[in-house]
Amino acid sequence: MMETTQRRNELINKLIVHKVYKKGERQLFELTLEELEEEFRSVKKECHPHTESGSIHWINCTKVTV
Repeated sequence: MMETTQRRNELINKLIVHKVYKKGERQLFELTLEELEEEFRSVKKECHPHTESGSIHWINCTKVTV
């Protein structure tokens, strides 16, 4: 049960990163786990690998010189 809730929340958060807030007239929290998985697969297919959610971003790093 807890695992399912965690997975749903994870998928909802990932969809929000991709600016997906609804599917049709339904909010993401209204969708089943299967519907969220399907929507995420659909978004992932269209996503460029170097978008905000797919690339590595270095934060607070300093350049090291040798």
